[in-house]
Amino acid sequence: MTLAIFSLLSGIIFLVWSVDRFVDGASSTAGYFGMPPLLIGMVIVGFGTSAPEMVVSAMAAFQGNPGIALGNAYGSNIANISLILGITALISPITVHSSVLRKELPILSAVTLFAAFQIWDNEISRTDAALLIFVFVSLMIWTIWQGIRQKADPLANEMKQNIDAKSITIEMALFLLCSGLIILVISSRVLVWGAVKIALLLGIDDIIIGLTIVAVGTSLPELASSVIATRKGEHDIALGNVIGSNLFNTLAVVGIAGTIHPFPVGPETLSRDMVIMGALTVSLFIIGFGFRGRQGRINRFEGATLLLVYVVYTAILIKKILDG
Repeated sequence: MTLAIFSLLSGIIFLVWSVDRFVDGASSTAGYFGMPPLLIGMVIVGFGTSAPEMVVSAMAAFQGNPGIALGNAYGSNIANISLILGITALISPITVHSSVLRKELPILSAVTLFAAFQIWDNEISRTDAALLIFVFVSLMIWTIWQGIRQKADPLANEMKQNIDAKSITIEMALFLLCSGLIILVISSRVLVWGAVKIALLLGIDDIIIGLTIVAVGTSLPELASSVIATRKGEHDIALGNVIGSNLFNTLAVVGIAGTIHPFPVGPETLSRDMVIMGALTVSLFIIGFGFRGRQGRINRFEGATLLLVYVVYTAILIKKILDG
């Protein structure tokens, strides 16, 4: 058990360390090759911080542990909205200026509904996985098109300032990109091994480990980047991280895992985890979109409510572990 816990914790630590380097290297490299700041913020940073979920879930699927793969994706989505945005809004209320992000909020709600429909029959087949990836690629094309059209969006200004503050040479950017990716893959493998061992030793479903420890561990990059962005007043980057990550997790992460190894989905995933994830996504849409000309905003009370939801949800999962 000691070795398994050490592997899990060290995997999480190196995962967080490596993805920070990976995203910095990727965003700086993209800037050198002329990629617009808005697209860097939406595609590179938003989806790049989800690299841990993708690699961990792919590793889990390869090793025949689909529960960790699915639990990691859905658990990360729940943590992103309730834990990360809850903590971030408590530090500083989040105001949504970006028109692109407001357009993506209803899309995230629709994607979550589509994911619920896919697991209605209690499985993710290769056909389901292919559909998820197709939707993801379509959304990426749409996102790039929107980014090219919205050159003056506030998210682009925030991202440009962020890139300028981290100005590094092209050689260093490529080194960070490559080294971060290599360590990311190695640490993900170590993390999955530790998580599987703990699940086996405790005699619990691996999806519970995926929904809790693994999900929080792979969501730490989003937490760090969102808190840092909010403290700098870069609210659109903070929210953009979460929206981009949740879209990536729901579509690409589950899609890749299902392509590698189709897997059954327990009924509690639909009745418990998907219901929580769907309710949080809809609440984020209602709070953050802004209706009747009102600017979208997540205030401290709403942040505390989101955080409370995460505490209650985690308590339910812990009770299930203790009940054995």
